[in-house]
Amino acid sequence: MTAYPDTSFLCAFYLKQSNSQAAAAHAATMKEPLHVTALLVYEFRQSLRFQVWRRAASPREGVALPDAQAALNQFETDLANGVAVLAPCNFQDLFHRAEALSARHTISEGHRSFDVLHVATALHLGAREFLTFDVNQRKLAAAEKLRVKP
Repeated sequence: MTAYPDTSFLCAFYLKQSNSQAAAAHAATMKEPLHVTALLVYEFRQSLRFQVWRRAASPREGVALPDAQAALNQFETDLANGVAVLAPCNFQDLFHRAEALSARHTISEGHRSFDVLHVATALHLGAREFLTFDVNQRKLAAAEKLRVKP
């Protein structure tokens, strides 16, 4: 596996956002399927649901339910067709690695739990690249010697 994405990349790839063009352009250059884990799939689905809730609370925020459903349907289709693949992950090893990352970086740099978990997952799976639009996560991945794209 070459690259591992985070939720910001998946959202940009499957929803219409300011980073969508960059996500699509990078995905078009990839020579392998998009690798995801059960943890990332959960957070992506949760993010879509939360964005629908945000839209219901404030019409200028979040994502409309039909857009979230379309994004989820396309993602599920991509999983079924091999455009995205579910990578096996040993969660005990993953959490051990995440704890070590947190101990090294969180107090001095301020990283959230899922940000640490996504970078730890990339490292656990042997990825060389980390796909994100999150500024803080970019710093963490780079500090751990991952090439950060797009």
